[in-house]
Amino acid sequence: MRTHHTAVLLTTAGLLALTACQNPAASGGTPAPPASSGLSASSKAPGSAAKTATVPQLVGKGLQSAQDESQAAGFALLKSHDALGRGRLQAVDRHWKVCSQSPVAGATVPAATTLDLGAVKLEETCPAADPGPQPEAGGTMPDFAGKSMKVARAALPSNASITVKDAAQSRMVLQASNWKVCSQDPKAGARLAGQPVAFTVVKFEQACP
Repeated sequence: MRTHHTAVLLTTAGLLALTACQNPAASGGTPAPPASSGLSASSKAPGSAAKTATVPQLVGKGLQSAQDESQAAGFALLKSHDALGRGRLQAVDRHWKVCSQSPVAGATVPAATTLDLGAVKLEETCPAADPGPQPEAGGTMPDFAGKSMKVARAALPSNASITVKDAAQSRMVLQASNWKVCSQDPKAGARLAGQPVAFTVVKFEQACP
């Protein structure tokens, strides 16, 4: 019987020793770190770098077609403006054509870049240069001669008192983007200090008297 108990004790001790060797935490050791996958931090986060795309050639195309091509090239942010500087909205894109674009065709830029397309109506001729947006007047009266009445209104302070008269006939000036400035008071360069502002205008296809 003593021999039997001794064999059992030796077997139990052997098992405990083997378990301790296989489990470092049980013997106070530090577990081995997991094997490296071999991937860098950057490779674990695909898409973290900014995507780029090449700007297509859009000048001369219909505005709707240009927008579709831009989106197919990877650009989701698009805007357009009146290339004649009249401040008209491109309500129906198919009725407009592209005269200018920013950035230029062939440029490789971040895909998050906003493409800005200058456009005119299909029956109109593109200008030699895009006038760009009219800056705000601030404290000095800009020169609005030949510019859209809509652009003039937008450039002046929102609290400005403005009167507009037809310089050729006695028509009502209803759609400001269809009228151009012939004269203004105060004159260009004068200080704006809350005084009333007056304009005379004619339709764009007419000459100022």
